[in-house]
Amino acid sequence: MNEKTITYEDIRSNPKIRTYIQKADEMLSALGFTEHSFAHVTLCAQKAGDLLAALGYSPREVELARIAGFMHDIGNTVNRVAHAQSGALMAFRLLEELGMAPEEVATVVAAIGNHDEGTAQPVNPASAALILADKSDVRRNRVRGPVRHHEIHDRVNYAVTNSSLQLSEDRSVILLRLELDSAISDVMDYFEIFLQRMVLCKKAANFLKLRFHLEINGVLLVS
Repeated sequence: MNEKTITYEDIRSNPKIRTYIQKADEMLSALGFTEHSFAHVTLCAQKAGDLLAALGYSPREVELARIAGFMHDIGNTVNRVAHAQSGALMAFRLLEELGMAPEEVATVVAAIGNHDEGTAQPVNPASAALILADKSDVRRNRVRGPVRHHEIHDRVNYAVTNSSLQLSEDRSVILLRLELDSAISDVMDYFEIFLQRMVLCKKAANFLKLRFHLEINGVLLVS
């Protein structure tokens, strides 16, 4: 098969890939997880690509990060457990079918296979950018339907009224800034479920030669 330059728009409009994203989110909905559909993966693709662009990576590296971001959760079609690895294998087959060059396929599947905090490590720029984009997506509208106050993921996501991932002007610090409604969920709730993710964000930032900072309600908690 002749190799092709597969673009982010090719991936975003691909019917097979869109079906797997939709079905993965339906499966997670049945299990009671927060939204992992097009809003989440599009945001991850945008953030990951924007970060590498701001750091001076090549347009193609930026595009591969966007592709990885859009496809990173398709493995939830199979099972939530080991979904990063399942997703990497699914992406491998899909991208090969589309004719993407093997070196680029390897970059994308490595990023997808290394985004879940249980097993992840930043192994290339796309994977580091995807980790930061994915783990910073905490927001109220990821909660489906009425908030289950007994469920900590619902509480924490619903409590976040504003979130942003910002690169400092001197390109030395990546800052995750959150505004958290403490009447719904307190900071300790956030760290109970996100501590491992924040440790991974620090590793990803370091891979990109950045320092990771976390600010909640105007207080710098990780620096």
